[in-house]
Order: sequence, then C-alpha cells, then structure tokens
Amino acid sequence: MSAVRVRSLTGLPFSRGTAPFRRRRPHSPAGETPHISPPNYGTHSSRLPSPTPPPGPSHPPEPITTPPYTLEHRINGGRMTIPRNAVDIARAVSAGRITARATIQAALERIDALDPDLNAFTVVRREAALREADALDRRIAAAGPGAAGPLAGVPVAVKEEYDVAGEVTTLGGRGNSSPARADCAVVGRLRQAGAIIVGRTNMPEFGQFPVGESAHHGDCLNPWDPARSPGGSSAGSAVAVATGAVPVAMGSDGGGSLRIPASACGVLGLKPTRGRVSSAPSTDHWFGLAGFGALTRTAHDLAVVMDVISGNEPVDRWRLDAPTRRFVDAVDAPPPRLRILLTANAVMPGACSTPPVAQAVDGLAARLRKLDHDVRTARVAWPVPTAPFLTLYFAGMHVEAQQVEHPDRLESRTRTSARLGALIPQPVVRAALRQAKRVRDGVEAAFGSADLLMLPTLLDLPGGAQDLRGRGWTAAMLASTPVVSNTAIFNVSGHPALSVPAGLSQGLPVGTQLVARTGREDLLLAVAAQLHTH
Repeated sequence: MSAVRVRSLTGLPFSRGTAPFRRRRPHSPAGETPHISPPNYGTHSSRLPSPTPPPGPSHPPEPITTPPYTLEHRINGGRMTIPRNAVDIARAVSAGRITARATIQAALERIDALDPDLNAFTVVRREAALREADALDRRIAAAGPGAAGPLAGVPVAVKEEYDVAGEVTTLGGRGNSSPARADCAVVGRLRQAGAIIVGRTNMPEFGQFPVGESAHHGDCLNPWDPARSPGGSSAGSAVAVATGAVPVAMGSDGGGSLRIPASACGVLGLKPTRGRVSSAPSTDHWFGLAGFGALTRTAHDLAVVMDVISGNEPVDRWRLDAPTRRFVDAVDAPPPRLRILLTANAVMPGACSTPPVAQAVDGLAARLRKLDHDVRTARVAWPVPTAPFLTLYFAGMHVEAQQVEHPDRLESRTRTSARLGALIPQPVVRAALRQAKRVRDGVEAAFGSADLLMLPTLLDLPGGAQDLRGRGWTAAMLASTPVVSNTAIFNVSGHPALSVPAGLSQGLPVGTQLVARTGREDLLLAVAAQLHTH
C-alpha cells in the first residue's frame, strides 16, 4: 500500500492516555500518536491556514475552526492531493485526476490513525472497499467520465443499522449473527452513485439511547474531548465525519439520533421529512418515528447525498412526493430572504438552555440577520409529543426485538424496552399514530408565517462519555430524556430538521436546529450552505 501522509495534524490534542475507555488498538502508521482535528465547515480547498485555538470557558461561542490537515497520496514518485469533501472527490475521480483506490487508501489510513482511541468503526471493509474501488477505476477507464456517478470514489461509512450485503447488521449488539443477503435500498443507491462503503459505525444497541456507549462494540468517544459523549445514537458516524476519516457517514434518527451527535461533534446532521428516504427492506422503523439520513461537514456534500438517497420503494409505508428541484440546485444559489422564528422556549415545559448554548444560538441568529434573513424571537405553543412518542418508541422496540435472530442475546435494558412494547395493543398504536398527526398539525401551526423554526439541538453541552454505564433501565431513560427534549417532537411530527454548527463553547461544539415545513429540506440545505460561505 502506498504511503499516506497526514499533514500538519494539529488542532485538538488527544493522547492515548486520556481515553477513559478503549476496545481496540490497531497499529498507527509510522508509530505516531494520532491527534484529532476539528471538522470542516467552510471552503472545499484542501490547503488550509493554521487553526485558531479553541476558546476557553470564559470566551463566548466562536465559529468552529477549519481543520489544518490534508491527506496526500504518493503515486509514481509524485504527490496526489486527496480532496477533503465528497463533491470534490467525485469530480476528481470522474475526471481521472485521482483514482478511487487512492481515495479509499487515504480513508483507510485515516481510520487507522484516528480510530484506535475513538472507536467510531465496528467494521473496516479494507479488502472489499479496495476491490470495489479498483472495479470503479476500471469502469471509468473503459467508459469515460460518464460511467462515474455523483459520489464516484467517495468513502462512506454506514451505521450498524444498515444492511450491507455480506455483512452482519448487528444493530449495535449481538442479536444477529448472519450476514445480510442484500444491501438495503439506501446502500444500494449509494453504490449505484459510485460511493464505496469503507466500514460500519458504532451505536448503542437498537439506537435506544442518545449516547455513544455500546456494551458489545465498546464506547465511541468525542474527538473534541474524549471525556465527553459524542451523542447518539449515530455516534460512530458523527465521529467518523468530524475527524475527517470519511466525508459522508450514514445514520438514522428516531428521537434525535442524527442531530444530537451532529451537535456534539460539530458536523451537519439532517433528519429528512418522514417518507423522503426509503426504509426498505423494512416497511418502516419504529412506526415512522425513525428514518435514515446523513452526516457531513458541508452542505454541498449533504445535498448530493440527499439527491442520491431520496425516493421510495414499493414496500415503504411512508411515502413522499419527489422534490420539485434537486437539492444540489438549492445549495448552488443563495436562498431568498427567509422568515426565521427563533423559539424563546424549549419544547419540554420548564426546560431551558444553559448560557453557553443560548449564547451560541443567539450568535448564529445574529449571523443569519447579517445575511438579510428576518429572524424574530417569540414563544411557541408547542404540542405535547410525549404520549405518541413513547407509545411508538416502545412498540417499535418490540417489533425490532422480534426480528433479530437471537433475542436472548439482547442487553437487559433492550429486553425491558421490548417487553414494555409487547404490552401495547395495536389499537393503542393506531391511536398514537392519530396523536402524531395532531402533533404534526401543532408544529405546522407553530410556524405561523415563518419559513423556518430555530432552536437549540441540545439544551446543554455534551455530557460525560460514560454517563449511562452501569445504570439500570429506569435511570438510563431518565438521564436520556433531557437530551432528546428538543429533538424528539420532530420525529413525531415528521418535519425535516437539520443540526448546524453554531460555534464553540468551552472548546466544545454547539449545534442549532433548523426546522422546515414538510418536504422543504431544500431550504435547510440552502441556509446551511450560505452559513458555510459567509
């Protein structure tokens, strides 16, 4: 394998000795101790200035710094610069400026350098990914750029919930042991677009808690501070993107599981409108609470991925009309002047943001005003999502537990949730679905004349890396409730919601949630792209 250099790998220091938990320790290239670099929020350029040190506790939130590293691949005695983002990788591979093998080798080396202490990946598909990259290179050489898709040669990681042919879908635990016979619909679409699946990412079993803790795979740690939680349940995917191991990682969101780790790790995480992305081969997940989505470092990458994965299959219970325009078109032009409602109150009655989070959200609101958007603050009469959320959540856990090969191997807390779900009769589930429609109507009413809602993704900075370790079911549920208090409502209502980085506080990322009306992911992506370039 040709050597890959990690250049100017500074930024957030991370030494092996600081990790409170580790499961695996693969060899690090050249015997070097890896350091974590913060994620990319700006230009597509791979030549970047030196970073600004993260602010200390007494500083107000500031924009997240751009990482200082580039990945270089030595080929034929020369140097080939591997682009940082999916859009640039695909363009370069399609044009023959770099090979898909080079991009995959670079990603694998990055994983080797960073993952021993972070534990974002549960499986690295080293040989398979290189074979698939070689096959793509041969197709492009034979047929020209027309043979390449919009994600040609892009290394992508997928959460342990996604079926990848020949791989065991562990769901974060030990309930399954047989490899999947076929790709799920989303993975199939990614492959058809030229993406290369380089690995599978860590999650708590069934994604039932908003953390990175896994009894089976080991804990996933936050690259900004390994003593802090990376959020979850799409923890490994968020860490893989935040560290630059891959430009795109796929996750899922049933109560905030894309948006929460996006906020904690400082990346973009989009929960699409219910029905936008296929659940196939499943008819749905958690009766429509959960759905697939992506995490990236740039809005352009996220738009391309959304164009690729959007669409329904015959088996899907929830369906949505195709968007009126491509998502990439939405990010290529500035959005119109938007009316944005900054909510003055949290969704959960009596809850409120901590000062560091409130400062960061206010700072992002000020940036949006400078971009000529009409941002106004007001209290919102939120509908109460608790009853339908809990009913559909536990009923969904029961269905999921019935589908694994070895239910006796599930963790104790998972079995408890599944047993509770088994007590819920179908008429109660149907009533919860009707309640969810009323929550949807209530959220629609909350918009008033606004185009977007704006509120903190998390009410506080990320908690401890092992906050749930050793806790029983009740304690773990109670500890998780505040974490999802601003996110779960949109799983009930089905609205699209995007967590965007708002800045740093005490050296940790803070995310702000932008919510659009049903089917308007294009507005979310357009605003995110505008924030990245201004």
